[in-house]
Amino acid sequence: MKAAITGTGLSDLGRNTGRPAMAHLAQAARRALAAAGLDRNDIDGICTYPGKTDGSPGQSPLGTGEVRAALGLQTRWHCAVPDGPSQMAPIMVAAMAVLTGQARHVLCFRALTESSSQSAGRRASIPGAGSARIGGWLSWLVPNNAMSASNWAGWMATRYCHEFGLTREHLGMVAVGQRAFALQNPAAVMRKPLGMDEYLAARMISSPLCLFDCDVPIDGASVIIVSAPDAARDRTRAPLWIEAMGAALRGPETWDQRADLTTMGAHDAAADMWLRTDFKPADLDVLALYDGFSIFVPLWLEAVGLCGHGEAKDLIAAGAIGPGGRYPVNTGGGQLSAGRLHGFGLIHEACIQLWGEGGNRQVDGARLAACGTGGGFIAGSMLLLRD
Repeated sequence: MKAAITGTGLSDLGRNTGRPAMAHLAQAARRALAAAGLDRNDIDGICTYPGKTDGSPGQSPLGTGEVRAALGLQTRWHCAVPDGPSQMAPIMVAAMAVLTGQARHVLCFRALTESSSQSAGRRASIPGAGSARIGGWLSWLVPNNAMSASNWAGWMATRYCHEFGLTREHLGMVAVGQRAFALQNPAAVMRKPLGMDEYLAARMISSPLCLFDCDVPIDGASVIIVSAPDAARDRTRAPLWIEAMGAALRGPETWDQRADLTTMGAHDAAADMWLRTDFKPADLDVLALYDGFSIFVPLWLEAVGLCGHGEAKDLIAAGAIGPGGRYPVNTGGGQLSAGRLHGFGLIHEACIQLWGEGGNRQVDGARLAACGTGGGFIAGSMLLLRD
């Protein structure tokens, strides 16, 4: 038996919207319920990542309790996952919950107001913002001014480029291709075309990563409903079966101490995923790969097995992952152009493609999607299959 995704919903996304996080969440929930043909009385489970936290402004302002109360849910099971296989964790845990009878329909959500919440004094995604002490592995990085994930990703990109000859132009093809997809997605926040010359001229953030190599903080929410097998078949849309999941981690939980700094936790998680299915990488129709920074895309391409280690640049240069390519990646524009929902937006787009609702960006005959979330040492990998 397999769990299924039966509905997804995305709120109206924007920058500096000033809307409360709950307003975004309620809109996304209504749309997800309508997509699945459910109402709130059908939802008996709720799950999120990472739970309510004020560690970074607007990064996770809502917990399961207040969302359950605001939506008027009567749940038998609830969970927040601050640790585990990246932003995919709540969907994985929800799948296990419905398969063990804890719930029949679980509402998984991600809501952010990172754009509206940033200020001159408090920047999003900066460790320790507003707190007096920093512990753990961050205590080694922050004193050296490695304050942001852009710094840590920049280290990885520098090493990978040195080892394998990846260039800024290759990274530019990722960013430019995803912007082209975003122009076909009415929900994307970045609506202006992006060319290679503009990409190369953009200001450097953390070499070799420039402005357009970094994802876009936004305000918004995404909801994904995970259902038990028997409860999935009579829904409005065809169920999207969770064919396989992978969450392995075979290295230390730091960005900078992995044995091979040209790999990520993605390589462990994806390899584990393929052990749980008869499908092969060549069977994939569409991919939703975490792009907090553009360098993550080539690493995820290698992790899911579409090319050998160090060979992603050739796949990118051949146009395989952009519009019209054999393995289209992040067809909604990804986090680089559609906006950062920490993986939930990518999974939403994969579902849209499998349901055939992608409009001008629709991939013909899409049936099997690979979803990968997380950068650095954390990762979750999942295959979604439409009958």
